[in-house]
Amino acid sequence: MKQLLLFLLIFITLSATAQQNRWELADANSIVWKVVEGLPHYDHIEMSGKYISAVIRYGVNNDKSFQICRDIVWPMLRTIPNDTHASLIRSSKFDPVTLVSVNGLLVQKKIVNKIFLDGKITVKSTLDEKLELVRILFPSTDLPVFCEKYELRNISREALTIEIPQVDILTTSKPEEGVDGAYRFNIKSQNHGTVVLQPQESRSFYLSFSGTKVGEDFSVIEVETELAKRESLLSLFSENLILETPDETINRAFAFAKIRAAESIFQTKGGPMHGPGGLRYYAAIWANDQAEYINPFFPYLGYEYGIESALNSYRHFARFMNKDFHPIPSSIIAEGTDIWNGAGDRGDAAMIAYGAARFALSQGDPKIAQELWPLIEWCLEFNKRNLNPQGVVTSDSDELEGRFPSGDANLCTSSLYYDALVSAFYLGRSLGKSRARLSEYQTEATTLKGNIEKYFGANLMGYETYQYYESNKKLRAWICIPLTVDIFNRKEGTIDALFSPELWTPNGLASESGDLTFWDRSTLYALRGVFAAGDTKRGLKYLQYYSNRRLLGEHVPYPVEAYPEGNQRHLSAESGLYCRIFTEGLFCIRPLSFTSFSLCPQLPDDWDFMQLRNVHGFQKEFDISVEQEGDKIRLKVTNGKKVVFDEVVENGCRHEIKM
Repeated sequence: MKQLLLFLLIFITLSATAQQNRWELADANSIVWKVVEGLPHYDHIEMSGKYISAVIRYGVNNDKSFQICRDIVWPMLRTIPNDTHASLIRSSKFDPVTLVSVNGLLVQKKIVNKIFLDGKITVKSTLDEKLELVRILFPSTDLPVFCEKYELRNISREALTIEIPQVDILTTSKPEEGVDGAYRFNIKSQNHGTVVLQPQESRSFYLSFSGTKVGEDFSVIEVETELAKRESLLSLFSENLILETPDETINRAFAFAKIRAAESIFQTKGGPMHGPGGLRYYAAIWANDQAEYINPFFPYLGYEYGIESALNSYRHFARFMNKDFHPIPSSIIAEGTDIWNGAGDRGDAAMIAYGAARFALSQGDPKIAQELWPLIEWCLEFNKRNLNPQGVVTSDSDELEGRFPSGDANLCTSSLYYDALVSAFYLGRSLGKSRARLSEYQTEATTLKGNIEKYFGANLMGYETYQYYESNKKLRAWICIPLTVDIFNRKEGTIDALFSPELWTPNGLASESGDLTFWDRSTLYALRGVFAAGDTKRGLKYLQYYSNRRLLGEHVPYPVEAYPEGNQRHLSAESGLYCRIFTEGLFCIRPLSFTSFSLCPQLPDDWDFMQLRNVHGFQKEFDISVEQEGDKIRLKVTNGKKVVFDEVVENGCRHEIKM
């Protein structure tokens, strides 16, 4: 009876998604919160540029007034000690609107009507029922500046005298606290002064928040120019790798995820480094977030700066190859000048080999692949040397770094190593590597797949699935990993377990049955694996629920890291994992060579089509179209006007595409 009630609770939760949405889809790839009821409500969102990141904590109070706090990060302004978290951070609750006067009186009544998100924050308000205020908040794309535009429009029937305050606030940090001495934090206004606005006339003024070393000055910038650059970057993301399905919420969630996945790259002295964010993780790379999660996605997005950051990350990891096969550090920090390996070997070599091999194949550049090949080979050899007597990979911990037990050998590391062996075979074949070596990789992959079944396969809590490590007695979210690497021996029991009351919660998968802690990365991997395994019915239902909650619910618009740790920070790589639900789950793209890949479309019964347009990869740009045709599907791949593949095929069957 208890299990039945829990199943009913999950069903009710999934069915009530639309009724719980605070946000709505709006025009121009945006979402909107129409502020009517449910107050007060507060949220936070992270936005990034090459030299800055900002977590904006915003909301609407009971009286419908706006509330804001900016936590602004300058990753290249390093503090002491120069460790993982040593980025200069300053907070500001300053709101210039509180100092605006109308006809000699400070504004008294500030009413927020709508808030839009689209890679920027746009807040529409009225002031004393006489002025309409539109404020736009965003980071500069390539300057260490956070920008704000304020546009006032007279909506009354009489002329209004508006006094806009001049702001120039400068603070300087202690020299002994900075790697490069003192840093300056400057809040400065532009276009301030007194103006008479006739009915329907407008006036814009601006605010900038800059962080600099002594001797630098970014306090006088053209905010309109910076806004145009931000819009141009957002347009680039929106025009590449476009998902089209009958579900507009999913389409929009995908479009938003591309933004967060790709914007968080920082131009460090160690080259471009994709960073998770969250006020803690900048100017550094990790074997999981970057090498495993996000880097294999960048070729399909076709974002050159993202591809450059991916290649740069693998080059940094390659610095630590060694003849004694000591572990590669989990993280390279402080702009590439230091390392972190506080959790020991987390299976990092498996993460790196897995990501680097997929990235090299999908990018389709033999020169890049040749450069990465020694790193991939080294990582594979490291894993081989760390096989236990049962033939699975040992490690000190896993990517959760001891937050939950992982034993001496965990399912995640061995699964990633298996996939890396498979990809290394395809990559080595494309590079013309030794047939004997490639045959070894094939044999090792086959043997490892069998060992994963023998060592980890188990009936756990009534489900024919996997124990995450030997003697593990509780279901773990990471039992989804084999599904993402085409190991389907236990797919039915594993999917049942993932969507059971023991693991599924209103926030996705619990990390461990009986615990309320959740990490979105495991939910995102699970959804990808469920689609790859062909369970489109359940996969779509839970994907729709998750997408609604993250895009239109109470904390929006991106996938999150975890809770309670970090309070659902918008870490960047998780958004890349959301996009990979589609590229590697619903469409099942698997790179086979520099010019070919396989597709195994999994069109849900409730959809009559799905498309990926302007897909990049394999040195090409192409479209993938799947349409229902009777009890089969029409799969079409086009490269410009050239039709590469166009056949009526069985849904869920794999086909090789040669570009």
